[in-house]
Amino acid sequence: MKTSSIKLGKNIKRIRERKKMSQGDICRALGFDRAQMSNIEAGKGNPTLATIEKIAQALGVASDELLK
Repeated sequence: MKTSSIKLGKNIKRIRERKKMSQGDICRALGFDRAQMSNIEAGKGNPTLATIEKIAQALGVASDELLK
C-alpha cells in the first residue's frame, strides 16, 4: 500500500510540474491545506478515491493517470 502512495505522489508532482502549476495552485483550486497536498505528494498521505478524483480534475487529467 505504501508503495502506491509514493507512486501516486510522484505522479501528481510530475504532472503538476509539467503543467507549470505550484502546490499552491492545486490547493487553491481544491480548497486543500498546503500541508495536506505536500503530504500526498511525499507519499505520506492516504487520500481517498474522491480526493484523487479532485486532484486529477484540478490537473486536467484522468484519475487513472495519477494511479499508474
